[in-house]
Amino acid sequence: MSLHLRLRPFILPLLLLALWQIAAMAYAQTSRMPVPGDVLTMGWKLVSSGELPLALLQSLKRVLLGFACAASLALVVGTAMAAFEPIGRNLDPIVESFRPIAPIALLPLAILWFGTGTPAAAFIVGYAAFFPMLVNTIHGVRSIDQGVIRAARTLGVSRFTILRTVVLPGALPNLFVGARLALGVAWTSIIAAELAVGAKAGGGGSGGIGQMMFVFYAYSVDLSGIIVCMIGVGLVALIIDRGVRALEFWMLPWKR
Repeated sequence: MSLHLRLRPFILPLLLLALWQIAAMAYAQTSRMPVPGDVLTMGWKLVSSGELPLALLQSLKRVLLGFACAASLALVVGTAMAAFEPIGRNLDPIVESFRPIAPIALLPLAILWFGTGTPAAAFIVGYAAFFPMLVNTIHGVRSIDQGVIRAARTLGVSRFTILRTVVLPGALPNLFVGARLALGVAWTSIIAAELAVGAKAGGGGSGGIGQMMFVFYAYSVDLSGIIVCMIGVGLVALIIDRGVRALEFWMLPWKR
């Protein structure tokens, strides 16, 4: 690959960074716009002290905990709704009634039920991640070629074996789509959850990246710190998405 092609992905970010620097210099006296140099300095300070990695790790642990619970439940419920028509017919109105409710609306209940710790934040994350995973599980199971299932039944294969060896492997592409969507929503929700919950449980004294952003906003009014947190959130989201894509690439070689 030529040097020009290698540098092409960096052209737009560098251009935006230059425009940001120019705007910050032009309006420095009349606005609170952070300067890229100050953001870089703050970023180095937070990374070298370990505060930013600790906060991101704490939030990531909550996201993975909530996602694991949500994905496990969604896989079971979604498969049952898709494979058994009575279950799907009876559960669909309940699912569609809860699905439009924003996760942030459940924060008062989460705090009352679980307190201001990791369980409350994980509950909000799990609720946010459940529905994208559920919908894609249902679609994936229902998209399986019925001819293949009938052929397996004709050969005397049990329903459970068909589910394990035919249905779930065939639904994997949709499951990975659901996982990417669910993890994206979960990572977004953890910010709001930590902002409201103010959690300080587990993994040291960090309440997560959401609480760090709140501290920068409410106590020190440090816009550079907020920008650093936003950059960290974006980078972790990119790493999560690339990780799921890599796992999909490995488990579904026919999609290469």
